[in-house]
Amino acid sequence: MEAATFLKEIGGKSVVEQIVDNITNAIINGELKPGDKIPTEIELATSMGVGRNSVREAIKILVAYGALTIKRAEGTFVRQDFDSKMLYPVLFGIILQKDSAKQIVELRKIIDVGIFRLAIEKLDSKSLQRVEQAMEELEQKIAAENEDSNAIFEADTAFHMVLAGITENVLLKGICVYVDQITRSSRLKAIEEIVNEKATERFLLMHREMLRVLKEKDRNKLDEVIENHYQYWEKVTS
Repeated sequence: MEAATFLKEIGGKSVVEQIVDNITNAIINGELKPGDKIPTEIELATSMGVGRNSVREAIKILVAYGALTIKRAEGTFVRQDFDSKMLYPVLFGIILQKDSAKQIVELRKIIDVGIFRLAIEKLDSKSLQRVEQAMEELEQKIAAENEDSNAIFEADTAFHMVLAGITENVLLKGICVYVDQITRSSRLKAIEEIVNEKATERFLLMHREMLRVLKEKDRNKLDEVIENHYQYWEKVTS
């Protein structure tokens, strides 16, 4: 690849940070496109007036972020597809913020509303069958003689992941997986509260209403059912 126009002289931030910024901005601006081979370490170092070690460190960071991929004997390329690692910086930024628990609940609400709207549009007989099966499994866990908070929690998680799957949106599904990971302890605590308060039947009714909204494409009730679903989770994170 010829000397790229995106390469800029380093100054201000740390050398490695500016190299990362230069390459990132080039991808955002379309100067580097998915699948493009980026300049070699020597070309990058010469063009930006920096050392090869700094270039190497910057590339390692972008590989860790999922933005670049290294192919042995070929070079370093801009990724052509989504990599879940791309979400790490965003999610760490959320986790480490003050009052992050509240903000994560708000984020998850917005995501769930978006998932529901898209799922309503893309729902077909096969995907409806998957949701109904997930609903049946949740009902079975709640109806068990000895209610198991962990089992109910996993069934609830599976129900929501099926909904995310209906969207056929890789980005949304990836975000859901990682939001699920960083909220597992608080959501499990919410399920434990539900079990302790003998409110599992109410919890089940919330899910049945969500399923009804999906089947009947009742968009007017969508926000309401999502809001109701978050009552216990908000309680344990407040």
